[in-house]
Amino acid sequence: MHKEHEKIIRQLNDCAIECNHCFSECLNEKDITMLARCIELDRECADVCQMTASLLARDSEHAHELMQLCAKVCEACADECSKYQNDHCKRCADICRKCAETCNAHVAVNQ
Repeated sequence: MHKEHEKIIRQLNDCAIECNHCFSECLNEKDITMLARCIELDRECADVCQMTASLLARDSEHAHELMQLCAKVCEACADECSKYQNDHCKRCADICRKCAETCNAHVAVNQ
């Protein structure tokens, strides 16, 4: 594994953890119907972040392509979570936005 990937992998894993936490907390809210899109994107973002971290850790030739998708999913999750006032949604939006920025920066440098 490349040394520079360690920080990105940690950030991807932290994002996945926060998305899974947000997903779980959304299920405990009174009206989960209005949070359906948030829940869906939390799950997708967590999955994509975990897969991206795994491919980076293996120095996969496909990690770069997946990072582009990961940035896109993180941005979508951040946009959706930022619509809600729950603390867990706010935290998730923040970490997803930062993760998207990191992925986009990595993709830009490695083109």
